[in-house]
Amino acid sequence: MPRIANIISTAHYLPEHKVTNEELNARFTALGNPDVIGKFTDSTGIKQRFYAPDDWATSDLAAAAGREALKRAGRKPEEVDLLIVGTDSPDYITPATSVVVQHKLGTKNAGTFDVGCACASFPTALAIAAGLIATNAGIKTILVIGAYMMHRLADPNDPTIFFYGDGAGAAVVEAGDKQGFIGAAMQADGEFAQSWGIFAGGTAEPASEQALKDGRTQVRLVKRYPPEINDIGWPKLFHRLAKENNFTPDDVDQLIFTQVRKPTIELAAKNCGVPIEKCHMIMDKWGYTGSACIPMALDDAISLGKVKSGDLVVMIGSGVGYNQAACAIRMT
Repeated sequence: MPRIANIISTAHYLPEHKVTNEELNARFTALGNPDVIGKFTDSTGIKQRFYAPDDWATSDLAAAAGREALKRAGRKPEEVDLLIVGTDSPDYITPATSVVVQHKLGTKNAGTFDVGCACASFPTALAIAAGLIATNAGIKTILVIGAYMMHRLADPNDPTIFFYGDGAGAAVVEAGDKQGFIGAAMQADGEFAQSWGIFAGGTAEPASEQALKDGRTQVRLVKRYPPEINDIGWPKLFHRLAKENNFTPDDVDQLIFTQVRKPTIELAAKNCGVPIEKCHMIMDKWGYTGSACIPMALDDAISLGKVKSGDLVVMIGSGVGYNQAACAIRMT
């Protein structure tokens, strides 16, 4: 009997501290940049974002979402066989954030690893989970989490802090004999690796006093990404995934994209052939939550009744590097 990965529960965690665009506008007006927040608002649709407490790390967000997902699935922490965390705002360079989350959750029997392809991490992690379930009879329950706390790694006086909201989303994945996980597709282009990132603190440029002074230990937008990376890249990935897995745009019940810019989602949906009404968006109310935005949007869509049992859901993530990943799953 085939072992097909199924999502049996989802959850998300959103911290309580709301930061509105009006607050950011006041800050940047005082800094002599009165127009930047308004421009970002108009071009993205983001209206606010939420920050975790100052004494929290990304692992705390991940643990909160994971704990709720396990509760909804009716699973105890010790029943988890594998814990996968997708993030590009880790607690540390090493050890892996997933190990820290494992301890905080009490998933003492679980192996762990991180997936680090930025905001494409969740669909990538879900695809990995599906593959491991299909080929390993001993793996029954996998907890997949996407978590994001990039604002902690940003300069508060850099206008791009507008985008960064904290949050986490999680899914409990188990083997079933019904159609669940259908397939995945991925693409990347390392030519853009120096465009947006944290460039000091690793082996290419170890952290130093000068790097700290130059702000290179914080996330920086160095060079603007061409819009066609997502405008063209997302539909290309969607149509490839559909062709390789024998479904059509009309078959899709919900198409969830990286939640960074509303006009991009609208254009991509059109070029995918999927009505915008089937593309749930959360960036307006929660900001850009990076590695967490796709599972957060999925859980929100489920809670609102936009995703139901039997629905075909496609997720397409896009992150710096750049990395892009898509997956399709039939919800149980």
